[in-house]
Amino acid sequence: MTQRRQFLMNTAALAATAALPLGARAQGAPAIKVGVLHPVTGALAYSGNLSRLGAQIALDEINAAGGIKSMGGVKLAALLGDAQSKPEVGVAEVEKMNEQGASAIVGSYASAICLATTQAAAKYNIPHVVDVGVADQIVTRGLKNTFRFGPGYKITTEAAINNLHIMNTVARKPAKTVMIIHEESLFGTGTANLLASQLPGMGYEVKEIVKHANPTRDFNNIVLKMKSINPDIVIPANYYNEYALLLRTMKQQNVTPKAVFSVLGGAASSFKFVKEFADAANGVIDVNHWYNPKDKRAQALRKKVEAMPGQFYTYEVFLNYQCMYLLADAIERAKSSKREDIINALASSTWDKHFMPYGPTKFVNGQNTGAAPLTLQVLKGDIKVILPNTFAETEPVFPWKV
Repeated sequence: MTQRRQFLMNTAALAATAALPLGARAQGAPAIKVGVLHPVTGALAYSGNLSRLGAQIALDEINAAGGIKSMGGVKLAALLGDAQSKPEVGVAEVEKMNEQGASAIVGSYASAICLATTQAAAKYNIPHVVDVGVADQIVTRGLKNTFRFGPGYKITTEAAINNLHIMNTVARKPAKTVMIIHEESLFGTGTANLLASQLPGMGYEVKEIVKHANPTRDFNNIVLKMKSINPDIVIPANYYNEYALLLRTMKQQNVTPKAVFSVLGGAASSFKFVKEFADAANGVIDVNHWYNPKDKRAQALRKKVEAMPGQFYTYEVFLNYQCMYLLADAIERAKSSKREDIINALASSTWDKHFMPYGPTKFVNGQNTGAAPLTLQVLKGDIKVILPNTFAETEPVFPWKV
């Protein structure tokens, strides 16, 4: 009788739960675990922490607005991971997140880390939304779990070369020679190779390509070489610390090319760099991830971030913010926390509630085909969009030095 009574009690409890409104049932439901994986220590810690900040702001907003409504208001819970600026550590963090039951992962900032973490996540069919990593190898391996929201370095480099050529042609072609300075990992090397292969066809002579380690704490020898070569245009492709130090060293040695025209520059699109090193930043052009400056939501998030002590509104912040909302939209439509369901929802995404200069999201082989960079310039202590005209806030100043 005891077993029968227990069975009847359990059945009654289940029936009562089923009779509750969906929202009431969800209050006791476990949160959906989302891996938030970035290099928050090591050489890339500055960008990694900004990436985590953007993801966390979005997650908090989503939960405050009612969570996943199609699942009765279930909340998202962050599983925070630190890749320590090393791909192999990123892989170890993915293993932990799998054991902890992550339904998806957002991250992992650097191309080399993203390449490793997406592959590791694929073993467990964990959907991985790539926030920043620009190396196109990330999305050309046929991984069904990988979705990159922003543009890769091929699209970005092509846009950069085209826009450089437009500005140079309008200015009657004062710039003819180029020096490329890049960091040594997948991102910098891949970007430099694309530039070196395409610039000559547009009439530019690549005088020198210089690779440097991460971290690098002294650019004096590289800048001395730059002084002897005297290129019309210097193109940096590196992370924040090295980019800032390179331009400061150029300023100290009074090396002033006709233009500093960076591609995916780690500091040129940073309000921190503009504030702390205004003289070195002034006039710098960059082709990079950027928000639609005419969208009020982007400006509202900027105010929110800048109200936080010591924080700056960078592409790491707003790309991760948008990626978390992209993932939440997929879970909302999937009505499920199952990995396969979320992957299918991401693959069919037409999400358009972002504030990026993109159209509706459409993934082909894991790449958002509508993603595109903007061309920016530091002018009068601010960062302004100069190209394309659809999003431009002001006219470019090119060349910077006549």
